[in-house]
Amino acid sequence: MTAPERLRALLAEPGFIVMPAVWDGLSAKMTAAAGFRTAFLSGSCCAASRLGGADLDLISFGEMFDSFVMVHRAAPDLLVLADGDHGYGNAMNVQRTVRAYGQAGAAAILIEDKITPRALTSAGKPCLPREEARMKIRAAVQAAKDSGILVLARTDCRPTQGIDEAVARIEIFAAEGADIFLLDSPADDDEMRRAVAATGGKPSFSVLSPGGARATPTSAEAAALGFKIGTFPTGMLSPAAAGMQAGLEALRAGQSAAAGAMPPAALRDLLGYGDYDAAAKPFILGG
Repeated sequence: MTAPERLRALLAEPGFIVMPAVWDGLSAKMTAAAGFRTAFLSGSCCAASRLGGADLDLISFGEMFDSFVMVHRAAPDLLVLADGDHGYGNAMNVQRTVRAYGQAGAAAILIEDKITPRALTSAGKPCLPREEARMKIRAAVQAAKDSGILVLARTDCRPTQGIDEAVARIEIFAAEGADIFLLDSPADDDEMRRAVAATGGKPSFSVLSPGGARATPTSAEAAALGFKIGTFPTGMLSPAAAGMQAGLEALRAGQSAAAGAMPPAALRDLLGYGDYDAAAKPFILGG
């Protein structure tokens, strides 16, 4: 089965899907080793790791796609939902983005309705007019037919245009054939229920990491509200940043490692030194 086929099968199973956010080979490898079947290639995590900065539409298609390649090579069985952002341009750019990720082995791709280029402020999320947004999702769905990659249609218009417009967009995105849906920045449980109902029974996706101007349910609450998938963009990134900070503080204090550091043998095992030696042994001359 292809990655999209496997994801479709997983979505048909009962239960809520916890989808960790990844950004590189190590985060993907650890996610797969922990038993997770899916992961979200998060734009905010990639911006943090690659740029050392905020998720403000500065990261490029090339950088995100390179991150996907790293993730996919490190954990080839992981079903990856790639953050395609706004598709990096118009409807034709959307099609190129969707086809690239589909051909490379992604299981699904997120496309949103924000305006690009971004206004020169970190505040707000101005979105395309509804019909222009529809055309982007139509383009994505058409391009997805080449590989079967699933399309997650996201609307960011709730803060600027209200919940009624956001729900209307989810309805038209569902009519266009998108597979999964995300309402960004819901205000409360009622808005989340409305967004879930607007999909016509198709899966809904929720951002569950704390922070930001949005309602953030727990996994159990999200499942009770009707969501199928929950991702946690800061779930690994925040502890990783805290760990690096602790390591730097330990070095500054004259120590060799932070108190919570992974033991050297465990780190070498995680990184696959033993696996390398076993794979290389048949090629050693005279071995």
